[in-house]
Amino acid sequence: MSHTPELKQQYLKVILPELMKNLGYTNILQAPTIEKIVINSGFKAIEDKGRVKEVKDDIRDITGQEPIVTKATQSISNFKLREGMPVGVKVTLRGANMWEFLQRLIAVALPNTRDFRGLSPASFDGRGNYTFGVIDSAIFPEISSEGNKKTVGMDITIVTTAKSDDDGRELLKLIGMPFRGAKKQQTESSN
Repeated sequence: MSHTPELKQQYLKVILPELMKNLGYTNILQAPTIEKIVINSGFKAIEDKGRVKEVKDDIRDITGQEPIVTKATQSISNFKLREGMPVGVKVTLRGANMWEFLQRLIAVALPNTRDFRGLSPASFDGRGNYTFGVIDSAIFPEISSEGNKKTVGMDITIVTTAKSDDDGRELLKLIGMPFRGAKKQQTESSN
């Protein structure tokens, strides 16, 4: 028996009807949804050969899915980079893993960020997809900050089916993505 993540249940029951009303859609299939989440972390593999395994383990612990190692496609002598050298890891989340990761990201990880003031609402790509960076993976509870490990940063891209940035922003706002200025707007509308 499959388990439906809590955030997906909330999306289907509460967020989807609200989204359809706000955007003026009449058909459920018109409303935007989250298609996938791509997590990418790049590094300098030249300095430390064990770095690949360390970053790969951290991303696996955070996402619950085995990441793939990305390799250089060409040699660049100025950077001492040869074709085929590992330069990063990435993982693509879909389905239940995606919804569970998104819920942990919004409810636990982002609030754990030091001096967090919200995400920029302008980091959309023109097609409703949102990308932001995380400087230190220690904001995730799955990662132990003890030891002398280097910090692992990552880029997180939330790919939506939205046709515009405004539709994508509305979707992520209703899901609970903590955008900068959202609390100001919320308190002004309640007064």
